[in-house]
Amino acid sequence: MDREAIIRAESDAFARVLAETAGDAPVPTCPEWTADDLLWHLTEVQLFWAAVLGRDARTDADVEAIEQSQPARPTTSGDSLALRQRATAALLEQLGSLDDTLPRWSWFEKDQTVGFTRRMQTYEATMHRVDAELTAGRPISPIESDVAAGAVDHAVDVMWGGWMPDWAQYESRAVGEFVATDTGGRWLVEFGHWFGTGPESGKEFDEGMAFRAENGTPRVTVSAPVTDLALWSWVRGGSVEITGDAEGRAAVDAMITRGMP
Repeated sequence: MDREAIIRAESDAFARVLAETAGDAPVPTCPEWTADDLLWHLTEVQLFWAAVLGRDARTDADVEAIEQSQPARPTTSGDSLALRQRATAALLEQLGSLDDTLPRWSWFEKDQTVGFTRRMQTYEATMHRVDAELTAGRPISPIESDVAAGAVDHAVDVMWGGWMPDWAQYESRAVGEFVATDTGGRWLVEFGHWFGTGPESGKEFDEGMAFRAENGTPRVTVSAPVTDLALWSWVRGGSVEITGDAEGRAAVDAMITRGMP
């Protein structure tokens, strides 16, 4: 797929919707945000990753310096929309000049490359465009099937199982399968949870997590067209059919209830 074209198109669609939406409108998929907060979020994200790429960030110190140099949030809608446009252009300029294999910092320890940022920003722009449409009360515009399949990949391989504390324990609950009824795509997924007591806070944790499974017999199946699977896995709606035993269904529900980190 042409990820740069997708990022551009989705970011522009996102901005067009929000330009016609009241700034204080609540974002149903992010209840603590307004439309203005959503606009600033994508702007801030794209400025940050453009700087990570452009400044050849490799370390946490590099990232801290970038965070401290980010521009202030605009106070007017017009300025916010103009900065979003510049943020998208800056991100695309860097992505257009860098190969995926080049090293760059990311929060995902397993993949410290430009390619990670290119993939992540494809789905970031797409899903926040969905957020904008839901905020405006509009129908969700189509998502291309390869983008939707990639969004499911990214949920499973990165967003759901990317991290747990060193002190935590992991327990598997069930293996499940996602089936894209329109494309035939399939994902075998292990659902589980990590738990334990924070050594500094003393707080008890119990968090759902999941990742790609190499084998196992599915106890639960989630079936839907691939776009619905993508929206569902990113907690943006999506109409899916879930079948299987009670324990398998509970494991899936725990993951989705956690939300998208």
